[in-house]
Amino acid sequence: MTSVKDALDGVKAVAIGMSTTFREMWQKPVTIQYPEEKRPVSTRFKGRHVLKRYDNGLEKCIGCSLCSAACPADAIFVESAENSDDERYSPGERYARVYEINMLRCIFCGYCEDACPTEAIVLGDNYELSFMDRRSSIYPKEMLLEPVPQDGNTTPQKVEPGIYTRSVPEMKDPLD
Repeated sequence: MTSVKDALDGVKAVAIGMSTTFREMWQKPVTIQYPEEKRPVSTRFKGRHVLKRYDNGLEKCIGCSLCSAACPADAIFVESAENSDDERYSPGERYARVYEINMLRCIFCGYCEDACPTEAIVLGDNYELSFMDRRSSIYPKEMLLEPVPQDGNTTPQKVEPGIYTRSVPEMKDPLD
């Protein structure tokens, strides 16, 4: 047998729950008309990967594979090749000939972004990822590269010998 006190406690708990329900019934629902209206993401959001370029159109990725080594899910594959002055893709002596990210494996941790010495790989704010099969979930370099800037040239570029001596740009002291 249950005591009267236990029964009253149960009725009280149900009444509190029902009061919350009735209070919320007349509130206007929050509905976002996706995909016409997109929800803003926070500044620290980690979405789809983007390979960045310099202002002159050269790729920032130097094919060092540090992003691949830092990836805990083993989702990144990088194969590098040698740059030449007749066929230059990046300022360094190497460039990423093949750069692939398996988006099914990626856990969006941002370790690749942290490991990159040239800040070439960035996790952007695009959260719209969908795949119909496994093959379409592997993003090649062509899908990851950002478009060529307004005043830049496409890669490969022919440059004068001796212009590019550093693969990593010279860092400046912070201003703040």
